Amino acid sequence: MPSQKARRHIHCARGTADQAAGSKVAYGNVKRREGEGRGYVRYKCPPTKTLQDVLRQRPGWLEGRDEDWDFNWCETGWLRDNYGHSYLEDHVRICHFRNHYELTRKNLMVKNLKRHRKLLEREVSAAEAARCDFFPCTLELPSEYHLFVEEFRRCPGSTWIMKPAARSQGRGIFLFRKLKDITDWRRDRGRAEEAREEAQVESYVAQRYIEDPYLIGGRKFDLRVYVLVTSYLPLRAWLYRDGFARFSATRFSLSSIDDQHAHLTNVAVQRTAPAYDHERGCKWGLRQLRRFLCARHGAAAADTLFAEMDNVFIRSLQSVQKVIINDKHCFDIRPATTSSWTRYAHHTAPYGYDIILDQSLKPWLIEVNASPSLNATSQQDYELKCRLLEDTLNVVDMEGRLTGRETQVGGFDLMWSDGPVYRQDGNSPGPASPFHTANTHLGCHNDRETQLRRLLRPLPGQRPHQGNA
Repeated sequence: MPSQKARRHIHCARGTADQAAGSKVAYGNVKRREGEGRGYVRYKCPPTKTLQDVLRQRPGWLEGRDEDWDFNWCETGWLRDNYGHSYLEDHVRICHFRNHYELTRKNLMVKNLKRHRKLLEREVSAAEAARCDFFPCTLELPSEYHLFVEEFRRCPGSTWIMKPAARSQGRGIFLFRKLKDITDWRRDRGRAEEAREEAQVESYVAQRYIEDPYLIGGRKFDLRVYVLVTSYLPLRAWLYRDGFARFSATRFSLSSIDDQHAHLTNVAVQRTAPAYDHERGCKWGLRQLRRFLCARHGAAAADTLFAEMDNVFIRSLQSVQKVIINDKHCFDIRPATTSSWTRYAHHTAPYGYDIILDQSLKPWLIEVNASPSLNATSQQDYELKCRLLEDTLNVVDMEGRLTGRETQVGGFDLMWSDGPVYRQDGNSPGPASPFHTANTHLGCHNDRETQLRRLLRPLPGQRPHQGNA
């Protein structure tokens, strides 16, 4: 954690920058906060190749030692153990909000969505509340076991899926159709808990399984979409143009619900499938998927689908907007015309949304990941994640090169800034036409290189624009 003494390490371009041990690169033309020059940006991050590659290649960024950092791409566990125990200066950035789990734990995400839907129904209208009907029927176990039994008996023969509320990579997930499977699970789990002293009861969610997923080549897939939140009060969210569809390696069939390779698209699960393509990783880019859907169903149907996905992102963020902890490190309190060095909150949250389509092209929100995997499964996947990370750093803007009025930064498009953001010809928020087309381009051409060349002045030692194509 950064101590108050350690926080004073920011070296100005003049003076202390020349004394930095082993330092060879400094930039003195970056914007200043209250007349103070900025120097090196010290970062801290886990040992993930893509993340380390991007940070090491960024001009003026150096890896910090121990508690000596300005930018921390931390694990959620570090945030839980260290946040609130140290002084953070205004310029410091951390990549998670303090209680991100309100959105990223499966049980809490559903709880908040249900509460938000009830609020809309009570204070706005039933039609507005219906705009939140994008998550399957979900109940938490063991606390809502009796409600689950009632729902289960209401639709006999339907398929359900059981998931640990706080695990990832497909661990602990299974499908079932019989209530006996749950009673056996409760008994076996109870014995395991009794065997551990002072064991904390682990929450699960029982969720109605999407039995009619949209298939391509007979295989199920889900979508991984990236959303970057730089503030919750007011809500400020960016949508990345690139993402991917993760395919199962085995053809989908409801007659074999025990076959995880047919039903779970998690890479950790699919890697063990005999038919898994280790070279390509069983993924399509979202641009390829959008072209496929346009060819099969027409551009209008594809546009409607992606607009409904925009709705999923915004409504889910609004559902936790008032419960996410917002202290001085999280507020976006500066007007757009102030220096971007102080404009953004200390915390940014890059979320990985997992969405499944059904045969009617309805998007269903399955979960939101606080720490979406940055490990690459192929060269194409590596390049996509490097671009994503590079553009995340461009939005966070530690160097102070943005004005705060941008609606596109690299592959990120500003989709919400205390209200919807619409497409326009210029580069300031506002409607471009009476049709109010949303400023989102998911699965469309990513013109990040051209846009960044026009938007950002190069840092010293950097060619315009130097980065991943």
